Amino acid sequence: MKLNDLSENPGATKARKRVGRGIGSGSGKTAGRGVKGQKSRSGVAINGFEGGQMPVYRRLPKRGFTNIFSKNFNTVSVGRVQTAIDAKKLDPKAAVTIETLKAAGVIRRAKDGVRLLSDGEITTAVTFEVSGASKAAIEKIEKAGGTVKLPAAPAAAE
Repeated sequence: MKLNDLSENPGATKARKRVGRGIGSGSGKTAGRGVKGQKSRSGVAINGFEGGQMPVYRRLPKRGFTNIFSKNFNTVSVGRVQTAIDAKKLDPKAAVTIETLKAAGVIRRAKDGVRLLSDGEITTAVTFEVSGASKAAIEKIEKAGGTVKLPAAPAAAE
C-alpha cells in the first residue's frame, strides 16, 4: 500500500455547496435565497420579528424577578458521602469540606458552597464543614456519631 492508494470510504466526504456560480450549477442567480427582500441580503438578523405583528415576547406578561444575590449551592446527599467513604475516596477521619468532596469526585465544581441533604443512610462518624444542611441530614449524621459545622449566621442589623 502506498500513500496514493489511501482514500476515504465512498460517501464519507461531501463536496461543499458552491452557491452563485452560474445557472448550470443549480444554485446560481439567487443562490438558494429566494427572491429579493431583506432576507436575500447578507448580514440580516431578525430574530423575533413577526412582520410588524406584536411579537410574542411583548404579547406575554412578565412575571416574577430574578434575585441577583441568590447563592447556587452544590447539593450532596449523606448517602453519596457514605458511598465515597466506602469506596475509600474520602477519609472519614478528616473533615469533609467542599475541597475534599471535589477531590473525591463527589461534586464536579465548587459553586457557592455545599448543602447536605438526607437522602440515603450514613453509618460512619464524620465531621462536615459545609454551607448548609437540612434538619434530617444533621439528625442522621449526629445519630451516626458525626458533627456538622455550619458557618455562623450574620447578626441581624438593628
